[in-house]
Amino acid sequence: MSDDQDPAANARRRRLPALAIALTAALALLCCTGGTGALLFSEFLGKSDDPVLNTFGCGQDKPIEIKDGLPIIEPYDAAQMRNAAVIINVGAQMRVPPRGWVIAVATAMQESRLSNLPHLGASNDHDSIGLFQQRPSQGWGTPQQLLDPEYTSRKFYEKLLEVRGWQKKRLTDAAQRVQRSAFPDAYAKHEAIATQIVNALTKGAARAAGAGVPVNGADLRCAAGADIAASGWTLPIPGAVGSGFRTASRPSHNGVDIGAAKGTEIRAAASGRVLVARCDPDRGGVRSCDVDGFPGKGGCGWFVDILHANQIITRYCHMVRKPLVNVNDMVEAGQVIGNVGSSGNSSGPHLHFEVHVKGDRSSRGAINPVPFMRDRGATLQGNG
Repeated sequence: MSDDQDPAANARRRRLPALAIALTAALALLCCTGGTGALLFSEFLGKSDDPVLNTFGCGQDKPIEIKDGLPIIEPYDAAQMRNAAVIINVGAQMRVPPRGWVIAVATAMQESRLSNLPHLGASNDHDSIGLFQQRPSQGWGTPQQLLDPEYTSRKFYEKLLEVRGWQKKRLTDAAQRVQRSAFPDAYAKHEAIATQIVNALTKGAARAAGAGVPVNGADLRCAAGADIAASGWTLPIPGAVGSGFRTASRPSHNGVDIGAAKGTEIRAAASGRVLVARCDPDRGGVRSCDVDGFPGKGGCGWFVDILHANQIITRYCHMVRKPLVNVNDMVEAGQVIGNVGSSGNSSGPHLHFEVHVKGDRSSRGAINPVPFMRDRGATLQGNG
């Protein structure tokens, strides 16, 4: 039976705009947007009976191509983006914080490439069906139910909300707790594009933060300070950027310096695995990190490198003492990994913070942390 012939499906579609508008009004009462703009709602899908998405006004990464009334993020077409919109809208209706939307979209990207797949016969993974490739034989629902994107999205979120601490877990770990995939690490590679998709469809919800009990609603706002944004990223320390990335006066400065008092806690900017936690030798090859350094001494002092999803590496230099984490430790976003100091090539207490791409720890892999962190809702203050 097609949806056009299914009275229940037609009733669901008629209810959806009213539900979404009511949700928008409820969230507007909860949301503290400050000067960033009020909560809005927008219809991206072209028809009045399609999902209506909430807009948090936390900003876009860059101008987005619009096709058939939908933002397009390559390599996904309008039909796939429409399915992403349904996933997000169901999460909003259920008052799941936006981090859950990113996790759900990334999971569907891995399982179905955001396509509502029927049973594929010999090509099928057992009896998997739909956006999340859920299996009737595993109790997810009937084959007809699992071909309904709203139903299958709701089932995903219900399971996700049962996972203790899911908002701080690595995306791939949270998704695996729900899906029980044979390839549990596969979800991680989709995190960056899933974040872009959520931002594109909601004008910045992946930069929002949620607090409180998700099932009962959350205080949703644009992330700031120690908040962990829906993208999974947070600021390593509070404070403003002083010396910036590869400035005219310091062209080989491969990160940014954030001033802070000695002893200030340094937090992992996102979940990941510790690659390095050690004392960096100075220019003379001497490891002397338990004393304050000085300009020209060389070296990072006590420092930590963390590997995140999509081969992103963050670096935290000049710690006051041995880091609080060890090589191969798994850390959560916001976890304390050390304390601000002035060891190594340093003129005073501060955090030297770097971001590297493509898994390249060398200067070749370094990029400007300021736009990178801004795009993820963890905005570093100052010019950088």
